[in-house]
Amino acid sequence: MNVLDALDSRYSCRAFRPDPVPQGTVREILVAAGRAPSGGNLQPWHVHALTGDPLAELLADVEATMQEMPRGETPEYRIYPADLKEPYASRRFGAGEALYAALGVSREDKAGRGRQFRQNFRLFGAPVGLFVYLDRSMGPPQWADCGMFLQSVMLAARAHGLHTCAQEAWAQWHGLLARHLRPDPEHMFFCAIALGRSDDDAPVNRWRSERASLEDIASFKGF
Repeated sequence: MNVLDALDSRYSCRAFRPDPVPQGTVREILVAAGRAPSGGNLQPWHVHALTGDPLAELLADVEATMQEMPRGETPEYRIYPADLKEPYASRRFGAGEALYAALGVSREDKAGRGRQFRQNFRLFGAPVGLFVYLDRSMGPPQWADCGMFLQSVMLAARAHGLHTCAQEAWAQWHGLLARHLRPDPEHMFFCAIALGRSDDDAPVNRWRSERASLEDIASFKGF
């Protein structure tokens, strides 16, 4: 797939078909993504790929634990700044409103919104979960490297006709994940990526979040 087509067709898929994804395909995606830029060639990321019974056991554990801890654990990092300023606050709010509108869930329907949020922890039905860690000793430059790796994973998935959803929400289950994945103690959980084939009939997959205009994000001089 042309890289521009991959960029244009990538979106956060929130309803997957159960079709299994072969290990060979997941390996090819991760090998390709491993070519992502990395300052000093540190490559600070580490991925735990789960499917089948191990993934089902993890998701069942989360489901059961949510009954006692509906808010999960305290994440090891702040997903958003404490006081999110404009225009970022409006962008976040607008994306959330558009998502729930696509599902026919009103602002007043807190139960409906809660049900949709909990779908995060079912990986939206995806058959593969990629759980991404990075070394705790790393700083903001290496977090940026990890972001480039994640984008590369998602674009490589498009080349295989697959879709993804990157999910920082999983940070609130880092302790539970550690019990299942047994990561190196020096590795800190960052996010999950749901991976599989899109359910194109699902309404939630038919909307796209708006993007800022080029004038909002770039300036040009000397051209």
